[in-house]
Amino acid sequence: MKRRLLSLVLALLLPLGGISLTSCHSSVPTTAIQNGVETVALVNGKDFYVIQNKRFQKTFLRGVNLGATKPGFFPGQLGISKSDYLRWFEYIHDLHANVIRVYTTMQPIFYEALKDFNETHSNPLYLMQGVWLNEESIKALQDPYENNNQIMNEFIQDGKNLVDIFHGNSILPERLGFASGNYRVDVSAYVIGWILGIEWSPDFVLQTNQMHANQTHYEGNVVFTKYATPFEAFLAQVADEILTYEIDEYHMTRPLSFTNWLTTDPLTHDNEPDPKEDLVSVNVEHIRLRPTAFAGQFASYHIYPYYPEFMNYQPEYINQRFDGETNPYRAYLRHLKSIHSMPVLVAEYGVPSSRGKAHDAIHSGYHQGQHNEQEQGAILVSLLQDIVEEQYMGAMIFAFQDEWFKRTWNTMDYDLEWRRPFWSNVETNEQMFGLLSFDPGDEWAVHLDANKDDWMDTIPIIDDNGYRLSMQQDERYLYVLAEHSTRDLFSEGIWVALDTIPNQGNQRSVEWNLDFSHDADFLMYVRQDSGQLLVDPYYDPFQYVYGTQLGLIPEQMISEQKNSGYFHSIHHALSAELVLPRTQAIVPFSSYEAGSLSPGISDPNHPLFDSLADYWFGEGFVEIRIPWLLLNIMDPSSKVVMSDFHSSGQIQGESMDSIHIGIGYPGETMAMAAYSYEGWTTPHYHERLKKSYYVVQEAFGDLSDGTVND
Repeated sequence: MKRRLLSLVLALLLPLGGISLTSCHSSVPTTAIQNGVETVALVNGKDFYVIQNKRFQKTFLRGVNLGATKPGFFPGQLGISKSDYLRWFEYIHDLHANVIRVYTTMQPIFYEALKDFNETHSNPLYLMQGVWLNEESIKALQDPYENNNQIMNEFIQDGKNLVDIFHGNSILPERLGFASGNYRVDVSAYVIGWILGIEWSPDFVLQTNQMHANQTHYEGNVVFTKYATPFEAFLAQVADEILTYEIDEYHMTRPLSFTNWLTTDPLTHDNEPDPKEDLVSVNVEHIRLRPTAFAGQFASYHIYPYYPEFMNYQPEYINQRFDGETNPYRAYLRHLKSIHSMPVLVAEYGVPSSRGKAHDAIHSGYHQGQHNEQEQGAILVSLLQDIVEEQYMGAMIFAFQDEWFKRTWNTMDYDLEWRRPFWSNVETNEQMFGLLSFDPGDEWAVHLDANKDDWMDTIPIIDDNGYRLSMQQDERYLYVLAEHSTRDLFSEGIWVALDTIPNQGNQRSVEWNLDFSHDADFLMYVRQDSGQLLVDPYYDPFQYVYGTQLGLIPEQMISEQKNSGYFHSIHHALSAELVLPRTQAIVPFSSYEAGSLSPGISDPNHPLFDSLADYWFGEGFVEIRIPWLLLNIMDPSSKVVMSDFHSSGQIQGESMDSIHIGIGYPGETMAMAAYSYEGWTTPHYHERLKKSYYVVQEAFGDLSDGTVND
């Protein structure tokens, strides 16, 4: 079914009052000029216009957020090359996107690539430029005026530097963790707006308001406030300094916005169980522009369907029906837009194609994780439909590319933060929001596909008594090929034991009547339609952290006992116990079973491809891939495994020599052999557009014609 939508790209029949068009640069789009000040985009009423083909074009922004790094690098190391950017811009252009958003000052080659790309394409990619704040400074100072206005001054200076960068007139000195170099290309005609700031910490906002209670008004050259809080007055001053600088120095202006998110939105959510998520508001309606900054202002929000918890529990959202169905995401969009006099941009939205997850969207199923790539694409389009139906000015997907360096709250204590960029952790959902995947290896080591060609050069580590077991690994998985000469593995299943740390583990499994020739920390079984990876309770960090340390789940005495003979399921946390304010109803502590295994084919070129596949049977064999983190391996690249946390009293790592592994059946003694591999200092990977990319590509293409597919 197709729904007709309001046309999203309309040409105005009449010029906007007092503004005329001019061609200031021969090779770039036409600009608008008013009283000697130019712009390439502007806000009029609740709509956003970009000057294209010598006319004001009402434009729905279809965009992506672009991260600052790739595997093997942290963001501050600026590892992306100009050829990377040019290739990625082609992908983004082919997606039918019209805008890219970046969060901070990029290296010179980014702006050079943007100019080079746009000069060779009739439909340019526009830029929404962010200005980042140092979060460590915020954490330390909690006040933009502390230490001689340190945070505010840095915020303003970074903005002014960017103004010079837009116009190809800046040289930034080298600074560890920051972009630097000679900026000599003029991209000012492609920058269609500012999105200043970050997702504001409620503590930072509240502290600023309390410490400067009398600073509730700001009167600047082009920006002023009305009914503002001290924090909003601080934002107004920053914006005024940046906009004034560009007007004075370059006679140019562009639309203004500030980053915001649901945590500090202007709405009241009285059924939010976490007080900090509804503690304080930032309302850009209190920040106003003078006529000199005629490009105007819009509001920007990061809006996801699963967080904060009020998206699950606020009655006004979950009781509202659209086409007869509950849709709290769309209900929230409608509520938020109703309070704004200016257009509103969804500056971030998305779901990750990760194996792990961190939050549930209990009404829609649009969780923070555990979606395969096809599902990710379908959800992105569904959310896009909601955004379009509620007449927002645009939707920007988070994110274009996956980001290996990222962390997630429920797995971050189980890995080594300084080694995250060097391997791909599919249990950490934050790493896998992208439409572009960085798949491990120069090419995949193994595909789960009922074909043993990937194993032709692999020597089995076990080849005895009818059993054959082979191992491989890459930057994302440990792979197992289990075979038996006479048994029907597909109908009978198979058991696999693994040991990653010496001096602990089980010598046998009581439940499965299995003995092991070497102590085992993990036991796995797979059958034709289901599987499970289990852990020795003594080596279960979930039970240790949330039971022994935090007391959020019942303690199990068996978890304190080595060689208990038992294995139990592997879980990751989702939420602490919640108390809903309106009714005082209690929502219990929640988790999900991370060790549950799913059959599927992992070859992206196969029509039945499932990016979340864990195993697949062939004739007489089964291929299995195990995420490193599920084996308590904190960094496979440097071969660090989680140590005995009961002895040390904390989650920490120790060096790992080898992994012992064996296969067998109940009633047997399982022979286990050692498998070792070489670590790595530089990760190998190859790019691949996810299946979700092509789903979004079709929807973005339809949007340019004013429709979107169901």
